[in-house]
Amino acid sequence: MLDIPKNKKVILFDGVCNLCSTAVTTAIKYDKKNTFLFAAIQSESGKKIIASLKIDTKKTDAVILYAPGISFDIKSTAALKVMADFGGIWKASKLLWIFPEFFRDIIYDYIAKNRYQWFGKKDHCMVPTAALKAKFLD
Repeated sequence: MLDIPKNKKVILFDGVCNLCSTAVTTAIKYDKKNTFLFAAIQSESGKKIIASLKIDTKKTDAVILYAPGISFDIKSTAALKVMADFGGIWKASKLLWIFPEFFRDIIYDYIAKNRYQWFGKKDHCMVPTAALKAKFLD
């Protein structure tokens, strides 16, 4: 398994999805506590984490929030937990917890199903700049 610092959480994302890449750059911008590391699900690190968690990405094509040794979350729950960590205006996302997970995930799945059509897709995974390289697992 990967050596991930205990105080870090890993956000696994679809590295070829334009919407997902934008979400990652937004997360980096608002991660003032330097909590998150990132890995594309297509990367070697992403594949290792997914295999260790026994997640079938054919059934769950979603963002994954992994807190090593603690837990992992997927879909809307993962997204809401990430936003909650940002503070500021992002605290308003806590209002979405009033909706049951199955309902939030229906909306999440609808967006995920259409993300390539609506936002486009890259030919290869996002490559971080030199300045951001430390935020990404290899």
